[in-house]
Amino acid sequence: MTQKLVVIGAGMASGRALEHLIEAAPGAWNITLFNAEPRGNYNRIMLSPVLSGEKSYAEIVTHDDDWYARHGVTCRFGQTVERIDRDRKVVIGTTGEVPYDKLLVSTGSSPFIIPCPGHDLPGVIAYRDFDDTEAMIEASGRPGARAVVIGGGLLGLEAAAGLRLRGMEVTVLHLAGHLMERQLDAAAGYLLQKDLEKRGITVLTRASTKEIVGGDRVERVRLEDGTELPADLVVMAVGIRPAVQLAKEAGLAVGRGIHVDDQMITSDADILAVGECIEHRGAIFGLVAPLYDQAKVAAQTLVGEAAAFTPKQLSTKLKVTGVDLFSAGDFAEGEGREDIVYRDPARGIYKRLVIEDDRLIGAVMYGDTADGNWFFGLIKEGADVSEMRETLIFGPAYQGGPAQDPLAAVAALPADAEICGCNGVCKGRIVAAIEGGATTLGDVKAVTKASASCGTCTGLVEQVLAATLGDDFAMPTAQPICGCTELTHEDVRRLIKARGLKSQPAVWQELGWSKPNGCHVCRPAVNYYLLADWPLEYRDDPQSRFVNERKHANIQKDGTFSVVPRMWGGITTPQELRAIADAAEKYDVPTVKVTGGQRIDLLGVKGEDLPAIWGDLNAAGLVSGHAYSKGLRTVKTCVGTDHCRFGTQDSTGLGIKLEKRLWGSWTPHKVKLAVSGCPRNCAEATCKDVGIVCVDSGFEIGVGGAAGMDVKEVEPLVKVATEAEAIDWTVAFIQLFREHARYLDRPYKWLGKVGLPWVQDTLGDATTRAALVERFDLSQSVYQTDPWAERATPEARRAFAPLADLTMEAAE
Repeated sequence: MTQKLVVIGAGMASGRALEHLIEAAPGAWNITLFNAEPRGNYNRIMLSPVLSGEKSYAEIVTHDDDWYARHGVTCRFGQTVERIDRDRKVVIGTTGEVPYDKLLVSTGSSPFIIPCPGHDLPGVIAYRDFDDTEAMIEASGRPGARAVVIGGGLLGLEAAAGLRLRGMEVTVLHLAGHLMERQLDAAAGYLLQKDLEKRGITVLTRASTKEIVGGDRVERVRLEDGTELPADLVVMAVGIRPAVQLAKEAGLAVGRGIHVDDQMITSDADILAVGECIEHRGAIFGLVAPLYDQAKVAAQTLVGEAAAFTPKQLSTKLKVTGVDLFSAGDFAEGEGREDIVYRDPARGIYKRLVIEDDRLIGAVMYGDTADGNWFFGLIKEGADVSEMRETLIFGPAYQGGPAQDPLAAVAALPADAEICGCNGVCKGRIVAAIEGGATTLGDVKAVTKASASCGTCTGLVEQVLAATLGDDFAMPTAQPICGCTELTHEDVRRLIKARGLKSQPAVWQELGWSKPNGCHVCRPAVNYYLLADWPLEYRDDPQSRFVNERKHANIQKDGTFSVVPRMWGGITTPQELRAIADAAEKYDVPTVKVTGGQRIDLLGVKGEDLPAIWGDLNAAGLVSGHAYSKGLRTVKTCVGTDHCRFGTQDSTGLGIKLEKRLWGSWTPHKVKLAVSGCPRNCAEATCKDVGIVCVDSGFEIGVGGAAGMDVKEVEPLVKVATEAEAIDWTVAFIQLFREHARYLDRPYKWLGKVGLPWVQDTLGDATTRAALVERFDLSQSVYQTDPWAERATPEARRAFAPLADLTMEAAE
């Protein structure tokens, strides 16, 4: 019999609990999920990359609408739970009551706000959820805006780094003597502060906030020593407290958090609790790893399996603004303890080990954390380190002889060595996944979830892959765009968006290009990224395009050009054919050829004749076929239901509609489409960038095909019932490709990097899909123009005329 489960709170703990529960007992529970935020589960650890512009909200969603629908979860997002009536076993929300057999409370934590004067002014915010992140992004959009971040812990520093990357002047105020004093000792804290200051962030330690001053909104922050700091935004990141009010009002046992036993059961046998809201054996929790352990235990308890939550000793491996930090154990000074310290100021590396009774009890590392897991293992085991004391600081590669290969350290780790702290994944599980067929980071992530949360263990997972697969593993490498910069394509795309760079000079200046105007390699890529991200603000630079795109025709080996008018869906008329024939005769075109894309190519046109032949073809209603562009080339179709007895849909009509919607758009590389009217596939849709095969029940859309130097069959994207849905999915896919692919990647190469599941998940969200379509149409409002019409003018003809006629004798 199906039982009723109500979950309060859609945080990371409850999301993981639902995953375990549905996997263990599919269909056994009728689940209702409340969340005060107007959205479902997302990876809160990754809010910082969203703030800095490295990721979008869509990329950090862990459970989308389709997931909830697939598993029958009733979502009450944006609804606050007002009360729990334990006698009647109902949860009372803002829109009514929901009964439960079991209740899972996961209300998380609340940010602590310093109760100083002015703390409630507009412009003073905490940093806990996506709404806070959006507020910070909005504030950073004002030119010259200044932010004060109160709190120099992990969250405050991530906020500061993100705001700085968005162009704000940022000051961090921290009450203690050095940053992150709970995780770092003073020396590492000093190095971190120096690094932040190099990045343009002002850090004030021993800074106590006295007052926040302003009228209609925050204007400045006043410190106890009288210092005043101008501020358009104040971010309070000074700690969290378990959110227990609802549980307390329901009469549950509550201390600092909601009391739970080892099975995650509260003082009410039918109510469980997980996450930052709980208190277990006097401890409360803030890191994600124990939250995931709690989630697993709660799910096992709900299905009647024996399980017990046991807090583990944790290490902290953090990545603040790109700096690697690691700390584990107890690193406070004390009688009988000795330190081993390694400093390399030139490389910004600091390591400190704390030893007591020949055992490692604490480690702090800054700048180089590669050996962190090995040290953490020694701390957990309580291993005797007296035999390796002299070389201990240099890590596992230097134990027992000369330096080994760096991968030897990973190879030497035992199977139970923890690699991913967030998800509690050990080396043995990763190796088992690799032996089961996983060969890439993405494969391992999909099977084990290792590196799927904060991502700081990504390098270690790759080393396990390398150590296990040997030469069969290809370590991914990030290559800069060209010699003008050390930034990769992905870096440049991210920074253009994050910093609001809307011109080529802005990119050269702000991103530190070594050449004043770039080079022939980077200019086309930057030109594309700018016009794709800022269609209204940026204007295409023809001088940053390849010669065929500048000429709007493909140059041939004899210096002449080919001219290809567009034939929508491969359909033409006698009038168009006469116009093409007349143009071929008038301009003495030596070759007229039918192309594989169902068009007619006029080959051998002289450069000076281009504007005139374009003008003649324009007069007959023909426009450029963009046969030279990084954009839509053709939409190949079969005759469909109009003429074919096997046709199931109007494939020709759909192809024409798609071509008229997509033509003129610039993309990272050329794009070809096809629509076949039935599975016999006469239009060869299964080897195109986007291929649609019509069937009796609708349309099967495949993506990522190729039939050039690489031959590849499309991968199934989605099946839809109507022509309108087929067009929407196709347009949204093209826009997603435009926004995320690197320049000169065809769709199949891009899909190989991001993975089809991510594309399906992203496009599967109706709101996201509609937004992509809207952004595509906005871009088309600028760029869907016929270049022939713009250049078939007397002025343009002069530009195409030869500089000199060398067939004529000189006047002298």
